[in-house]
Amino acid sequence: MRILLSAIYPYAFLLLYLIIPFDNYIRALPNILMAILVVAFPFIVKKEDFKKLKSLPIAIFLILFAYLLIDSFSSGRLLEDFNIIKKIMIAAGLAILYIPVADAKKINGAIIFSSLAAILFSVYNFVLITDATGGFALGDSPQVIESLLIDRLYLGLLCTFSILISFQGIQKKYHPNNNYYLANILINALFIILIASKIAVVSLFILLLIKQFYGQRKIWKILIAAFAITAVVGLFFVIRNEQSIQSSQKENLKNPPAFIENSMTYELRAVVWNCAQTIINEDGFTLTGIGFDATKDELVACYKTQISDIEKSEKFVSKRYNTHNQFLDFYLSAGFIALFIFLAFVVVSFITNRKQFFPTAMLAILLMYCMVENLFHRQIGAYYVGFILIVLITSAKPAENNSLK
Repeated sequence: MRILLSAIYPYAFLLLYLIIPFDNYIRALPNILMAILVVAFPFIVKKEDFKKLKSLPIAIFLILFAYLLIDSFSSGRLLEDFNIIKKIMIAAGLAILYIPVADAKKINGAIIFSSLAAILFSVYNFVLITDATGGFALGDSPQVIESLLIDRLYLGLLCTFSILISFQGIQKKYHPNNNYYLANILINALFIILIASKIAVVSLFILLLIKQFYGQRKIWKILIAAFAITAVVGLFFVIRNEQSIQSSQKENLKNPPAFIENSMTYELRAVVWNCAQTIINEDGFTLTGIGFDATKDELVACYKTQISDIEKSEKFVSKRYNTHNQFLDFYLSAGFIALFIFLAFVVVSFITNRKQFFPTAMLAILLMYCMVENLFHRQIGAYYVGFILIVLITSAKPAENNSLK
């Protein structure tokens, strides 16, 4: 029995990360795979496997989960907040469930194939929608927004993972796999540009800048770093001007479709962050927070009073938009203690892995996406944070993660 479970377990783990983007279409399968992993784990894990968890960043992340659980329970809001805490548990759980697996490369391969499958699915949908509507447009167009397999932000995150993994896999000496990695980088980068995922584009330029600090210092690296900094600054000003562009689009379209309105991410975040700042100013310093559900209630109350446009106000209230910033969410919902622990996890992780590009780049991606999204409010976000935790584990113990059990 143990031999059979040991044979199935790694492939169940790989299949889980392969099908994550298709969660809306095969919702039951990820839960089934998670159940298989949880049930099989006690039978196949060995005592020496737990040595992989001897990592300070992982310990801090587990402390964050424990604190959120205790804070919610002691405040009498565990039932209301458990939906969010559960997703943090999923991220931590995936890191723990990984330890019997000893092949990080195959998990990386699952991410690459998952990204390609999501791209193919989205392109196929785009062709069908374009044929049905008779129009062709890219970027923020209705065709693109409707054709994507998952939200643009998370699809951009997946493509960024795929590009980074492929770049890391390229060998300096000639190897046949180099051609496949280069092709994958080109496909994913082109797709990110076509769907206009701004946070993914910014992330790639930041990663390009970070890479210049690794390896030999050469003059061309300085030029690349200067180009990356210039590009990021330029993109920042483009995003800043997006609000005025979207306002003119609204004037030209009296009744824009819902998916066009949902694509206006800059304006959405500007309103949400303003309300979050208002709540912080009114409530003052908080050590333990008001709860994840109560934070949404206060944001909704702010939308009702701060948004003058009735139609827009009703939309924000009905959607119950969260803070769209993981740091703000932790502070408002679980207080300064939760924010401090999460920041400690990020800082300690950077310090621990500063000599390795791959985990440092993954942490940079986590940091950038946490600035514009509440990753723990979506199950797909929890899965991908779990993947980052796995990268931290495998980077700390590379010799123990190079063969499949």
